[in-house]
Amino acid sequence: MNTLKHIEKLLIAAFACIGINAAMASSPSIKVNLDSAYLLMGKTTPLHVEVVNDVSAKGLILIPKDSVCDKVEILQVLNADTTEVGSGRQEVKLDIILQSFDSGMYRINPIKYVEGNETILSNQPVLKVLPVSVDTLQTIHDYADVADIDRSFIDYLPDFVVDYGLWILAIIIALGVTAYVIYFVTKKKNPFAPAPQKPIPPYEKALQELAQLRAEKLCEQGKERDFYTRLTDILRVYLHGRFGINAMEMTSTQIRHTLQANEETRLSKKNMEQVLETADFVKFAKVRPLPDDNVKAFNSAMQFIEDTKPQPNPETESDVDGAETETNETNKK
Repeated sequence: MNTLKHIEKLLIAAFACIGINAAMASSPSIKVNLDSAYLLMGKTTPLHVEVVNDVSAKGLILIPKDSVCDKVEILQVLNADTTEVGSGRQEVKLDIILQSFDSGMYRINPIKYVEGNETILSNQPVLKVLPVSVDTLQTIHDYADVADIDRSFIDYLPDFVVDYGLWILAIIIALGVTAYVIYFVTKKKNPFAPAPQKPIPPYEKALQELAQLRAEKLCEQGKERDFYTRLTDILRVYLHGRFGINAMEMTSTQIRHTLQANEETRLSKKNMEQVLETADFVKFAKVRPLPDDNVKAFNSAMQFIEDTKPQPNPETESDVDGAETETNETNKK
């Protein structure tokens, strides 16, 4: 009986240990360790983080952003490495690079692992940061003199000229080409362009237009109104070009008064008045003149132009005659 009871107790203890181990195997764990408990100020050391959990578990390792404790900074977090360890379990390892610039003894804050509603804290190793030995050299060195370096032309240019020199040069060339085209194409005389025609004197222009008007024979076609409009316009343009009278903007009455006030047109104004009177009847009273009236009006216009044409300068004529005489004598010799 005692033997059976002893065996029963052993079996119960064994099953209890198996249950505890199974429970521990299914729960996640996290631990950290340092390569060395000592660190020289300004140097770096890795903090190894190891997490063991189920393969299907979805946990998160919470790593501080800047530091793991006061005066110990996080310089870099390396990528994690995952390895399956069997029985549906995996091991996640990652390194956190630490650095400190202040000597002293520091306890690392725990790294947290969160899985579902469960948060597990790691152990807290201690890191001792050793100070850097100070140079005991007592010799005090003076500052070095200012060195005289070789400078080139580019060193004296502003920074934007050096940085955008090629673009600035391209813009200057483009502006130069544009100025060249504007000057030599629009300003300079084009050698292939036809020579400007000499302006026709008002007297000659009026005679040409009167001859063209007579050749068109508008009155024979029943276009007396067009004939007198063209005839009076020729005379108005002639007055403007010959005497500076703005006849195109004047009425017939104003033209008569202006001709009376001008000594050069006073004697010939009767011919102009006859043309204007007949033209007003035709254009405004719609009176159809007789053929003889048309001829008389045309002749009066021609006579007015002939009477008021510019007279040649006597001195100019004598100079021309003298030049012709000398030329003739030279040819005879």
